[in-house]
Amino acid sequence: MSKGSSASGDSHPEENVPGQPFPEGSADDVHAWYRRGMDLLGRGSPAAAAQVLQRASTAEPGSRSVREALARAQFDAGRYAEAADNFRVIVEASPSDDYANFGLGLALARTGDHAAAAEYLALAVAMRPDAAHYTEALRSVRATLRARRAGGSE
Repeated sequence: MSKGSSASGDSHPEENVPGQPFPEGSADDVHAWYRRGMDLLGRGSPAAAAQVLQRASTAEPGSRSVREALARAQFDAGRYAEAADNFRVIVEASPSDDYANFGLGLALARTGDHAAAAEYLALAVAMRPDAAHYTEALRSVRATLRARRAGGSE
């Protein structure tokens, strides 16, 4: 799920220690938490990223970029129901956000709700038919649904 990023050589590892005290309160702090969370996510530490990004999301609940980053971190950390909840908030606020629909569909599939996942993935594919990974995810979910119907375990 993570879009990935490359760590730059001029990063400050002391800023990326999980459990290090957080600064308090201001918009600058929220931006610092967001940057720290994105760095942790890019470095392959989604659980730590989710912890930092949750703090930013609590401070700025209306920030779509923070919520999307949090949902991505939760997904990558295997916290699929939480990721689905956060992607759903974005979709409800912006139904034409193809990435949020895609993320919601993937997260729902991971929670076992393949029927709902297919709906959101189909929307993402309709918005971005050129995105092969969207199409492949939809095919996979639909194949799972067909297999369950054929096996009688829908």
